[in-house]
Amino acid sequence: MTLPQHNREYGTKEYWNSRYSDEAPDDTFDWFKTYADLADDIRTLIPDKSVRILMLGCGNSKFSEDMWDDGYKNIVNVDYSAVAIERMRARNSETRPEMQWYEMDVRSLTFPDSSFDIAIDKGTMDAMMTSSSNVWNPPEEIVNDCIAEVSEVMRVLRTTGSFIYITFGQPHFRKRFLTGEHVPNTKLEIKTLGEVFHYFMYVLRKEN
Repeated sequence: MTLPQHNREYGTKEYWNSRYSDEAPDDTFDWFKTYADLADDIRTLIPDKSVRILMLGCGNSKFSEDMWDDGYKNIVNVDYSAVAIERMRARNSETRPEMQWYEMDVRSLTFPDSSFDIAIDKGTMDAMMTSSSNVWNPPEEIVNDCIAEVSEVMRVLRTTGSFIYITFGQPHFRKRFLTGEHVPNTKLEIKTLGEVFHYFMYVLRKEN
């Protein structure tokens, strides 16, 4: 695994394309938590395994593969790294041929409105925040990028859809992106995960 010289590189397409190119096709990496760690929470939040799920910034994580193997057979994966998408599509072509993979930027999704029931982000928004060390007052570009992602997610979610965001970011740093005028008619729930080092699961639900 190629580590960046500066954390801000985590927020660039060039870094991820280079990193995935240097790794073996079957290499995997999961930010924060694996599906096994979160399976009980996911099953509670998504009891209907037939719903259409959008995985935002999938990278080479096994998360969607493990969800698929747990019975969620309607998963669409996106990432802006063409290398990651090509490799993941090839890796799953025989074992999970119906799973979909698209090169796409989460800030500018090309799906029609109201296309998904669930959207999941596990570390993607966090990567966009790495260009600044000022978590209390990030620059306008970062704020706009994060709001753009959340706005796009809200657009492609159906009227009863939910956005699940998994991160190490504490509520006083993350709530600004999940509340406000860009997310009208929504309800935000926050669950703390872990005992020593805490992670957080934000669930933003659309409400009619």
